[in-house]
Amino acid sequence: MGDNALEAGGNGPRRLMDIDPSDGNPRNSEGAFALMEGGDVLLAYSRFLGGGADNSAAQISARSASAGEWEWTPDRILVDTEGRENVMSVSIIGLASNRILLFYLVKNGWGDCRPYFRETTDEFRTLEARREIASDPAYYVVNNDRAIVTASGRIIIPAALHPCPDGTRATWSHRGISLCFYSDDGGATWKRSRTELNAPPESKSGLQEPGVVELSDGRLMMWARTDLGSQFMSYSSDGGETWAEAKPGNLASPLSPASIKRAPWDGRLLAVWNDHSGLHKFPQGRRTPLCVAVSEDDGKTWAPSKVVEDDPDGWHCYTAIAFPGESVLLAYCAGDRKIGGLNRLRVTLLERTWLP
Repeated sequence: MGDNALEAGGNGPRRLMDIDPSDGNPRNSEGAFALMEGGDVLLAYSRFLGGGADNSAAQISARSASAGEWEWTPDRILVDTEGRENVMSVSIIGLASNRILLFYLVKNGWGDCRPYFRETTDEFRTLEARREIASDPAYYVVNNDRAIVTASGRIIIPAALHPCPDGTRATWSHRGISLCFYSDDGGATWKRSRTELNAPPESKSGLQEPGVVELSDGRLMMWARTDLGSQFMSYSSDGGETWAEAKPGNLASPLSPASIKRAPWDGRLLAVWNDHSGLHKFPQGRRTPLCVAVSEDDGKTWAPSKVVEDDPDGWHCYTAIAFPGESVLLAYCAGDRKIGGLNRLRVTLLERTWLP
């Protein structure tokens, strides 16, 4: 498991790997998992080379391990630096006929950051040429591990548009406008949702870093981080083409992203986020603690959360979720003030029996 692996008492969170920064590699952050047919797990993530800023030079790198053994291979580069600045924020989905799509952002400047994807049919031994999703130059934020495939086969990519009229950071709007891109033909063509979601006027952040999950009745639920004390929620009944007005949800949160997926063994939703409901006594406004909770009613209510990371000085966010066997695999930023909040990537295993 490596020098930095540890196990909590009983069946609690088990740390599998830390990818720490080093000389020439000052930041390792936000990733996504792929579960291979033979039982191996691939972790792809943003590996920064030229600094720790979001627009510093970066690559999409990958490590693999056999589930249960968790001996990780050395890094190999999946996507080298593209665009005028970098690539980052990877998502992975599997389709029929052994097709796997690798999504990521290509950043050219404060007026042009767009999602692209590459396809592999040989479990990442080779990748086809990149293909664009949004043709218009604009600044779109798509978090890691956000792409989903619905029961109908539609691919959904949730995004936040940040208008930047003249392409300069000075006028870049921090008020996110949430929307989604979708494809009904396996990624050959893409459309943008007709609805653009805005936060109330009192919000300075807007609706940032949205995610989407399909509910048991076929609707889609979108959540987005805000500066108003909770994740805001919206719902779509037509596969993401239109969305209802976004309203405060029941996941109390700082200005930090949440991640939600459906557990394959019992159908419950699982959320990972910084729970600021007051259940856990931690400093407000910080991205700590990192907590997990489950919902048996598609997010209407959540069981009391359990703490995965409890460092009061920690910075825990941008979580990827996978379900190998009877467990939950998480990869998330696990920095602090000393090392830098986004500079260390951590992989942790949760047993199904430990969940709330």
